[in-house]
Amino acid sequence: MAMALQWPEVGAVLTAGIDEAGRGPLAGPVVAAAVILDPTRPIAGLNDSKKLTEAARERLAVEIREKALAWGIGEASPTEIDRINILQATFLAMRRATEALQITPAQAQVDGNKVPPGLPCPAEAIVKGDGKVAAIAAASILAKTYRDALMRELAQTFPQYGFERHMGYPTPAHFAALQAHGPCIAHRRSFAPVAQLSLL
Repeated sequence: MAMALQWPEVGAVLTAGIDEAGRGPLAGPVVAAAVILDPTRPIAGLNDSKKLTEAARERLAVEIREKALAWGIGEASPTEIDRINILQATFLAMRRATEALQITPAQAQVDGNKVPPGLPCPAEAIVKGDGKVAAIAAASILAKTYRDALMRELAQTFPQYGFERHMGYPTPAHFAALQAHGPCIAHRRSFAPVAQLSLL
């Protein structure tokens, strides 16, 4: 339930929640979001984006953008993922999201067990933070909905892969499309299933 999430207190230092979406897919960017919530404008129903329906995520994303003190989105492209690896690309997306905030936070809370280097403020990592901290949950929702929209756009350019259905994740349908058509520019060629096909 949303009430179980840690919500910022009035007068507390500005804290950004940071989370990502899209580390596991074979195609598309990895996307991160950073959110500074307004303690005086609560948002009902916040939760880890993976525990919400698509309709709930889309509704909450609109409310988060309207009510948050600040929010930012960052992404790292498939080319960047291939060049620096998925972990470093995730860190890069998180830095870009934090730098995109209209307000510089005093601190940040990051979902996971590692703090990205180079953030513009001190930060702590919180394992399963998207289910514990409201600002991280909000970031997870923004990252997921933004990335899903990008993948639906990619599906219009590359309809043969069905990106709008699996969002680039390694599903049987995605594997079948890769076998039939080979990888496109949206695919992460450093990921083993794509790399193996590229060698054929």
